Amino acid sequence: MKKIGIFYGSSTGTCEDLANRIADKLGVSAQDVHSADKLTEAMVKEYDVLLLGSSTWGDGDMQDDWYDGVKVLKASDLSGKLVALFGCGDSESYCDTFCDAIGVLYEDLKGTGCTFIGNKVSTDGYSYSSSISVVDGCFVGLALDEVNESDKTDERIDAWVAELQKSL
Repeated sequence: MKKIGIFYGSSTGTCEDLANRIADKLGVSAQDVHSADKLTEAMVKEYDVLLLGSSTWGDGDMQDDWYDGVKVLKASDLSGKLVALFGCGDSESYCDTFCDAIGVLYEDLKGTGCTFIGNKVSTDGYSYSSSISVVDGCFVGLALDEVNESDKTDERIDAWVAELQKSL
């Protein structure tokens, strides 16, 4: 079985909670769930699969811990690594930048040799006006809205995890 590491950027605890819920569904140990500000090249080497989560802030920005985290990822050898993205946003108050952070992560990591999984998430059932995390009509990772659509979170996580498991 491939070793999975989950890294999240969370300012309010929402993305951290989501990371732990995803870990639970995948059977990933709590010791393999890390804040993005702790990310090192040695940690990247340790895992076959990297699940990367970020909340979206401001005008579609990644959570602050990811600015150094992305530098670590880009400096690491991601060839052969499977990468899946998840994030949270507010589709009502920030409908024009909904979950943009996972789109930023996707763009930053596209040319690194990693293989994205779980990156064809249907936009059906979501309410937002624009998101750079939508590529070819699908979210590039799991988009969650704990502010307005928390009642859909468990179902969305379950569907995404089932999709990920096909690649693991």
